[in-house]
Amino acid sequence: MTTHTVCRVEELPIGQHRQFSAGGKKLVVYHLDDGFYATQASCTHVFAPLSRGSIVDGCKIQCPLHRARFDIRTGKVIDWANWPAGLVNVINAVRGEKDLQTYPVQVTGNQVQVSVE
Repeated sequence: MTTHTVCRVEELPIGQHRQFSAGGKKLVVYHLDDGFYATQASCTHVFAPLSRGSIVDGCKIQCPLHRARFDIRTGKVIDWANWPAGLVNVINAVRGEKDLQTYPVQVTGNQVQVSVE
């Protein structure tokens, strides 16, 4: 894995998230109460940009399109896509639940660094 600096700590306040590129990959970095985390940039349902999603309950990212929710720390599916009911059920029949890919994050000095393959 290669480590990439994506921002300074002060550029991403607690409770915020932002999309970055590192090592040719698009990812979203989140600043939660207990530290920094990173996931793939797109929802695993129909690839909506998670940078436009909302952090809910302090540790979940909600997709802006069909409301799928993922644990930011682990990438695990919390609630699969459920909106709008009719259309999303058709899509769900084709695309099953899939966790987000996560990336290791470290803070060195004031630099937020993400490791990617």
